[in-house]
Amino acid sequence: MGKPSRERSLSDKEARAIAKNLRVSPQKLNLVAGLIRGKKVDKALADLEFSRKRIAQDVRKVVMSAVANAENNHQLDVNSLIVAEAYVGKNLVMKRFAARGRGRGFSIMKPFSQITVVVRETEAEAEAPKKGKAAPKAKAAKTGGKSKVAAAQKEAE
Repeated sequence: MGKPSRERSLSDKEARAIAKNLRVSPQKLNLVAGLIRGKKVDKALADLEFSRKRIAQDVRKVVMSAVANAENNHQLDVNSLIVAEAYVGKNLVMKRFAARGRGRGFSIMKPFSQITVVVRETEAEAEAPKKGKAAPKAKAAKTGGKSKVAAAQKEAE
């Protein structure tokens, strides 16, 4: 008799993991999230492993959790996952104060944040171009110091 289940907000080829109450400002956390956006999961995990940012280890745990969710809950292939989204949000703020001169107080804000990581399964051939085939190069118009408009008019003739 419980609540009816709601529809899944993600597509069938996506999985998500969320970490809440991380003791770092959202601005600093967003710098680490920017390192992994759009990368393959194994490359993102390697970058987080060797990052010098303190919060990178917590972000690495979230990425690993998203990969585990994709594998166990949604039967996705781990080798073809990319970090599709990594976004950061605000959480609570602890307010403290420090005593200053002449009996004044100085407020200190200690922010918390949260991160959401979405991994998506991609096809291997759509991800990277095949080796050995170079992209066709466009013919460069030789203008000889003339403007592009003059070169286009000369070609039209």
